Amino acid sequence: MGIQARNSNDYLHTDVILSKITEYDIFRHYCPNFKQVGVKFKSDLRQDNSPTVSIAKINNNLLYKDFGNPNHTFNCFSYVMYKYSLSFVDCLKTISNDFGLNLVGEVANVPVAVTYGRTEYERIEEKTLSKIEVRRRPWTIEDKNFWTQFGISKQLLLTFGVHPIDYFWINEVRFKCKTITYVFNFKNGVKIYSPLEIEHKWYSNVSKDCIQGFPQLSEGEIVILTSSLKDVMTLRVLGYQSIALQSEMHFPSKELIEDLKSRFKNIVVLYDNDADKPSNNGQIMANKICEKYKLFNLCIPDKYKSKDISDFVKNYGVEKAFNLLKTMLHGFTVFYRP
Repeated sequence: MGIQARNSNDYLHTDVILSKITEYDIFRHYCPNFKQVGVKFKSDLRQDNSPTVSIAKINNNLLYKDFGNPNHTFNCFSYVMYKYSLSFVDCLKTISNDFGLNLVGEVANVPVAVTYGRTEYERIEEKTLSKIEVRRRPWTIEDKNFWTQFGISKQLLLTFGVHPIDYFWINEVRFKCKTITYVFNFKNGVKIYSPLEIEHKWYSNVSKDCIQGFPQLSEGEIVILTSSLKDVMTLRVLGYQSIALQSEMHFPSKELIEDLKSRFKNIVVLYDNDADKPSNNGQIMANKICEKYKLFNLCIPDKYKSKDISDFVKNYGVEKAFNLLKTMLHGFTVFYRP
C-alpha cells in the first residue's frame, strides 16, 4: 500500500503512523502467525510447540502477550523493536518505509509504551499486563507427595506464598487445572506452576524486577543466588537463605548485589548444571555473574546427574544434600539445619 501525498504534519511520530494505519496492520505485517485478535498462535520469537501467544485489545490498545514467556509483552512498536533489534527511531522509520507512509523529520520526544530493553520511553504500566486470578483448593496427599520429594513442607510453602489451585483465569478466560497446579504469590503479580505438564508448565504476569524469596530474607553469613523458588525453599530446608531471579538468563543488578552485601558476609551462586546439554546456560550465566561481582560459584558435580539442588534432594535425600553443600562451601561459615 502507498500514500503519496504528504503535508507538513507528516513527520515520524507514533500518532501520525496510527492515523494512517492501525496497530492491527502493524502486527499482521510483522507477525506472520497472527491472524485474528484474541485467538492464540505460536510465537515466532522463540521455539513454541503449541499456541501460547495472544494479541488482544487491552485499554483500547492491541497488546502482544506470550503466556509462555513473561518478558514477551509488547505493543505494536515495541514488538517490531524487539523482533528486529531496532532503536525506537529506526523502528518508526522501518514501519514508515514498509507501509509507504513517506514520513520524514525528527521524532517528537513523546513517551510511548514499550517494554523492550527498558528504553527511555515509558514502559507499559502494570495495569496493561495480563490479569491472572485463581481459585484455591484444599491441600491433598498428592500435593504432599510432590513437595516432600524436595524436603519442602506445607508450612514452608505457605511461608513463601504457595497455594494449590484448581482453576485460573487469564484476562477473564477460565482454565481448568488438568494436573496438580500451584499459584506463587508475589507483591506485584503471580506465577502459575503445573509441574507435571510438559508444554504449559508456567504462566506469569510478574516482571523480571520481582526477586523470588527476597521478602523472606533477613541477615546472616551466606546468601545463595539460585535458579527457582523451588530451589529457594529447598535451600531453606537445608539451612540457607537464598533468592532467585525470574530467569537464569536475567543478570542481577548492581543495586541488588550491594543490598545483599550489606546484609550477608558472603554471596554465592548455585545455578543449574545441565551437563547433558551443550549450552548449559545456567553455568554460563553463573560464571558471568561471578566474574563481574567476584562471587563464588557452586556447581553440583556432573556425577550426581542432578541439575539443581531440589533435584539432588529428590535423588539422594536431605542429609546427603546438606553434606554436599557443607563440602562445597568449605571455608565459609555454614548454617546448620535447626
